[in-house]
Amino acid sequence: MVDLTINTDVARQILTGFLKSEVTRVGYARAVIGLSGGVDSALSFVLAVEALGAENVLAVRMPYQSSSADSLEHAQMLIDQFNVQSETIEITGMVELLIERDPQISKQRKGNIMARSRMIVLYDQSEVFKGLVIGTSNKTEILLGYSTLWGDMASALNPIGDLYKTQVRQLSRALGIPSVIVDKAPSADLWAGQTDEGELGYTYEEVDKLLYLLVDQRYSQQECVEEGFDEKFVSSVVTRIRRNQFKRMMPPIAKLSNRTIGYDFLYLRDWGT
Repeated sequence: MVDLTINTDVARQILTGFLKSEVTRVGYARAVIGLSGGVDSALSFVLAVEALGAENVLAVRMPYQSSSADSLEHAQMLIDQFNVQSETIEITGMVELLIERDPQISKQRKGNIMARSRMIVLYDQSEVFKGLVIGTSNKTEILLGYSTLWGDMASALNPIGDLYKTQVRQLSRALGIPSVIVDKAPSADLWAGQTDEGELGYTYEEVDKLLYLLVDQRYSQQECVEEGFDEKFVSSVVTRIRRNQFKRMMPPIAKLSNRTIGYDFLYLRDWGT
């Protein structure tokens, strides 16, 4: 039996401490977060507010013309609850300039353009607000590669990247995030009717249990099958993890000198981390 239950009090303390430490040690005191109205960004947002103070957090809503009205409302609910500064910046105009170039453009390409356009907005607001961009991708998404490189994966630091989706929901409930946000169907809100689980072909609950065995417990594929998981399901998940490893790495640098960035040269602050 796979149990993904976490000690929410300990997790809360570690993650708020992480945020405060990582933001301040590079000379900043503020944070910028893209608040989508979903549970992942809601959790990163609440943790940042608790770590840095409401006055030091900027929430940015970035709707597209097909975005759900609920997304905007749920994001505003958190903005009002925590009394933070906010900006609402429509991305339709910047996105459509690219989309209109190709009448045959796929949904995936459109989604990637939207995700990367939102990151342009966030990093622009990062300069205006003088705050670091906080990540909102969870461990499930990162392992499966269910994210856009240099889009929703981009951030200065990520407090929830070691929490599976089911654990994100657990911690969110413990922090008092409204149930209307925690319990709704996960969606990147890239087009009407889009849901994460509909695209993946399985629920977060079932894939989280498998990922926990594969990654945290180092089970082999055969051992996972022996635990009761379907062989094809296990194989497809392992393939996704392997195929998307490049998304989890900084771009490799070809080594030519004695001290190459990322290999032999590590900044003093990062030694031992």
